Amino acid sequence: MIPIPIPEIAKLIDHALLHPTLTDAELQAGCKQALVYDVASVCIKPYAVSMASALLAGSDVRVGTVIGFPHGSNALSIKVAETVQACQDGAVEIDMVVTIGKVLNEDWRYVTDEIRAVHYTCQTYGAVLKVIFETDFLSDDALKIRLCKICTEVGVEFVKTSTGFGFVKDHTGKYDYKGATEHDLQLMLDHVGPGVQVKASGGIRTLDELLKVKQMGVTRVGTSSTAAIITEAYQRFGLVDPHISTALISDSKGY
Repeated sequence: MIPIPIPEIAKLIDHALLHPTLTDAELQAGCKQALVYDVASVCIKPYAVSMASALLAGSDVRVGTVIGFPHGSNALSIKVAETVQACQDGAVEIDMVVTIGKVLNEDWRYVTDEIRAVHYTCQTYGAVLKVIFETDFLSDDALKIRLCKICTEVGVEFVKTSTGFGFVKDHTGKYDYKGATEHDLQLMLDHVGPGVQVKASGGIRTLDELLKVKQMGVTRVGTSSTAAIITEAYQRFGLVDPHISTALISDSKGY
């Protein structure tokens, strides 16, 4: 394998800080980890956006947050208000969950209006919008294809697979999720327009998984396994990891 520059790998990563149990201290440590590795962004819980903005000020690490998270069922007015608040607090990347029940109902007018309204709000503040499909809840590929077409028509910057919390009950009664599958990523890549990028989120925890989706054409990866992935990259390419002695937040929480 031809070594890929470590900074290029880091700039694929949106470092996820979304697990419900993360404390303020852990969120601060996660922002510092993102800063050390110089990732693309942090995707942090909404109430902590202002804290992240202060910690990352002056760096190349962008601040992002989630809207309608994780189930996408908030009223449109609330999603817009959340977006305004996030942007005013310093977020420049917004990951919004679509109203999944409306997608399943094929209420495309509602879905389009929602995406358009949040995207307009993002544009007003100069923020990027990533639309989360929650692919585990959408077994019909036609629904995902239609979402890709709507997002292309609206002009959003990214479509995204999953929240990392879209758990589905199986026949045994247990809950699990698949997250960013190759099938769904390829489908999204095939059906978005040239101006729309694809973000893979949910279940990507290793270097090989990240490199695989990069090869497919994915340009961002949402993961909480940042330290593990970048440490593995240094080891794989026979390089010394300069961050090895740095105290960083564990990768044990998140997706």
